[in-house]
Formats: sequence, structure tokens, C-alpha cells
Amino acid sequence: MKNNNSVLVVILFVFGVLNLTSCVSSKKMVYFQNNGEKISKEILQNYEPSIEPDDLLTINVSAIDAEAALPFNLYETPIIGNFGSNAKPLKYLVNTNGEIDFPILGILKVTGFTTKELSERIKTLLKDYLKSPTVTIRLVNFKVTILGDVKSPGAYTIPSERITIIEALGLAGDLQLQGNRKTVLLVREKEGERMYVTIDLTTKKLFSSPYYYLVQNDVLYVAPNKAKINSSAVGANSGIIISSISTLIALIAILTR
Repeated sequence: MKNNNSVLVVILFVFGVLNLTSCVSSKKMVYFQNNGEKISKEILQNYEPSIEPDDLLTINVSAIDAEAALPFNLYETPIIGNFGSNAKPLKYLVNTNGEIDFPILGILKVTGFTTKELSERIKTLLKDYLKSPTVTIRLVNFKVTILGDVKSPGAYTIPSERITIIEALGLAGDLQLQGNRKTVLLVREKEGERMYVTIDLTTKKLFSSPYYYLVQNDVLYVAPNKAKINSSAVGANSGIIISSISTLIALIAILTR
């Protein structure tokens, strides 16, 4: 009887340890916790990314006189007559000084502007050359990179030029169960500096954060939580642990006969 009790104590001890290491508080898992508030309202942020060096832009100029607007558009192949519908526009690379070389207008400083602001600026400059010009600008290399404990890590191109942290993580299939929701790392390069920002997904304060909207080339990294780190250590030595427990039980059984 004493033998059986000793073995039972060891088994209960092992299961107790495993149970403690597997317990995770809901406060570490649930997103956007609101402390019991049923209804709350916040003013939405109106955010647009600004143009940075190394960005790629497409700029299309049109006017009432379509032929007069042609010299202000760059294409991979020359447009002859009316065969320009399939022509691919060339992209403008913003240089390290924050400038592009625009046809006829020359060197233009573009960094610091949103695409909408730059469109209005170029439209104003074109009024000396065109009647009722229209300028459409797209930022074509807007991408974010998501790494770590998410279902589908990788680099994602964003066609809308506007994305939130929540939407970006949704593109990556959301965090894995054991991803750390309280310490998501945002890495951002801006004006020659690299910033490291810790984001907490478990609080509603996220929505009013100045980093809620991502900018081009942002990187998000989701670290594993302590439970996963500990389980990784256990998993690597699981054979030894199981063997040791079996040996311990066998020794107790022999010594208590």
C-alpha cells in the first residue's frame, strides 16, 4: 500500500507541474480589454502616410486636352497616336534628398507630403501649362513585414496606402495561440532614425496610439510568450525527462517494497 501511495504522489506531482506551466491568464490573451464598459466612443484618427526617400510613385497627369498632357507623363515605351491605353507608366524613385525629376517642371521636393498634398502641389504648378489639369499619385511600394508567432509571416504589399496594426496582423492570419500579445515590437525607420516601439494588443489604448496606423516599410515582430519558451525547452529534453520520471518511479517502487 505504501508503494502505491509513493507512486501516486510522484504522478500527481508531475501532473501538477505540467498544469501550472500550461495555465495562462485571460488578461494576457484577450484583445482590446475595456474593463467592463458596455459602450464607449472614440474620435477616429485621420491618418495618411507621408512620402519618404526610396519610395516609388506613379504620377499620372490628364487634362481637357489629352495630347497636351502627354509630355508630363512618362511611359516605358513612347506613345504614338492613340495607342497609349496599354502603356505602362514609369515609376518615380524618390532619391535620398527627397526629390524626383518631373518632366518639364524639373526637380521637385516630395518628401513630407502625402500623395494627396503632392497631387495638389503639382496640379498648381501645371496650371501654367494645362487647362484644368488632374494629377493622380499612387505610392506603389507600400509594404509591411510581419514576423514571429503569427500564422503566416512575411512581407505584405498594401494597395490602399493605409493600414492599421490590427489589419496587418489579420493579413498574417492573426497571432498564434502562444504569441505574446502584450509586447508586439514595431520597428520603424523615419528620417534617418530607427525606432523600436512596444505595442500592447490587450488594451483599448491601442486605438489612440500614434502607432496604430502603420507606415511603409514598418516591421512587426510577435515574440513567443513564456509558456512557449518553456515548452520549447521541455520539448527538446522530453525524452530525458520521461526517462528520468520512469526511473524515479521504478526506484521508489523498489525501495518501498
